[in-house]
Amino acid sequence: MGEVNPVCLSLITLLGTLVIVTLGALLNNRCLSDLKSLIEGNHANVRSSLEDLRRTIDARFAEQKAELLRVEQVMDARLRHLEESR
Repeated sequence: MGEVNPVCLSLITLLGTLVIVTLGALLNNRCLSDLKSLIEGNHANVRSSLEDLRRTIDARFAEQKAELLRVEQVMDARLRHLEESR
């Protein structure tokens, strides 16, 4: 085997570097895409959980409001009875 031409050696080194950098970029891009899909999935789960919590809180407030209205009606009736008996 003879000596390797310096120009050829430079081109082979450049080509090897480009292949390695390209593979690294593709691998990094795939990992970032996986991370993005994971974050989007978690975001959807959190949004769904918050929506469920909001519905639960709204239902409880509606129940409490109905109970308070019932108590108010009872108090009004008692007050009216007391006023009429005077």
